Amino acid sequence: MGQLSFIGLGLHSELGISLRGLEEAKGADLVLAEFYTSLMPGLSLERLESLLGKSVKVLSRSDVEEKAEQTVLNEARTKTVAFLVPGDPMAATTHLDLRLRVERAGIKTRIVHGASVTSAVSSVIGLQNYKFGRTVTIPIVEAGTMPESPYDFIEENLYRGLHTLVLLDIKAEEKTYMTIPQALKQLLAIEGKRRGNVITNETLAVGVARIGSEDMKIKAGRVGRLQSYDFGSPPHSIVIPGKLHFMEAEGLQVLASAERSDLEKNIQARFLA
Repeated sequence: MGQLSFIGLGLHSELGISLRGLEEAKGADLVLAEFYTSLMPGLSLERLESLLGKSVKVLSRSDVEEKAEQTVLNEARTKTVAFLVPGDPMAATTHLDLRLRVERAGIKTRIVHGASVTSAVSSVIGLQNYKFGRTVTIPIVEAGTMPESPYDFIEENLYRGLHTLVLLDIKAEEKTYMTIPQALKQLLAIEGKRRGNVITNETLAVGVARIGSEDMKIKAGRVGRLQSYDFGSPPHSIVIPGKLHFMEAEGLQVLASAERSDLEKNIQARFLA
């Protein structure tokens, strides 16, 4: 009987893999990988293969989601297979779906965790991780099909005083990546329709670009100003802060270049004690 190990590659490049993940991949009969669920701009397949000392077969979205029986399950029935994925393995629904299919087939699975934006973002901007509510995703959509659920979830988190991590959609195989200004524009368009005073030009937000990299860029400020800020290349994400502890406010000033006046206005306007 074989085995399938899901191994997180962490953030930005192949250097984010853990020592345990590295050893598991080195000892596998077959190494697979996918890079469509998240962008790792610093990753080199050649360097990754050199690090492992073996070749890596890269799977497409259709290989994982439509052809898993042929590409993964058949191999894992008789071999030890390492499946390398960006970030932390089970952060993407597609990985959980695959794991359940493999387990139902009677094949053992293992998880080797890695850092992901959901675990790292609170650290890099100075917010407390236990004060984050539901994470939302802003999808890349065609004109006229913009969903309003992200707006609703941000509103719910703010009502409870919680921070919101806003993930921005990517279509890796098409090399299309949503940017912070594009996402804010979508949210403002919903605000214009709903007028719930949830996301306006005066709302405090934090933009994070290329988290985990040497050239990571972080900037906190009002939405109106962040729309014109140059965050550089993707991947991008956004945090909408909720009620701020005084240490979180200091963290946003020191780590995200927030103006004190922006923080005070946000707290006073929405979260009077």
